[in-house]
Amino acid sequence: MPSARRPLLTATAAGTLLCALWFVPSAHASQDSPARATVETSTTQVTQQARAMSAAAAEEGTELADTGSPDTTPYVVGGTAFLAVGAGFVVYSVRRERLGF
Repeated sequence: MPSARRPLLTATAAGTLLCALWFVPSAHASQDSPARATVETSTTQVTQQARAMSAAAAEEGTELADTGSPDTTPYVVGGTAFLAVGAGFVVYSVRRERLGF
């Protein structure tokens, strides 16, 4: 009977963790006025930098998202590897369950 309780305990622990993470405050939860002034100053600087970079990109003739390599091979290989490992774990679990370990 202890093996029947194990999935219930795992599900309870996962549910508790998800409920606890629901109440984690976001980074923008502060109501302090000095923090807002800092954010506005930072936003102004970022906007000025973005305008300068877009002006430089316009001079070079490049457009948004046209500056990097369109090679997605590492992402496809990595995603396939993770998918294979996950499928391997599922197969291992099913075999283990059928054998009664």
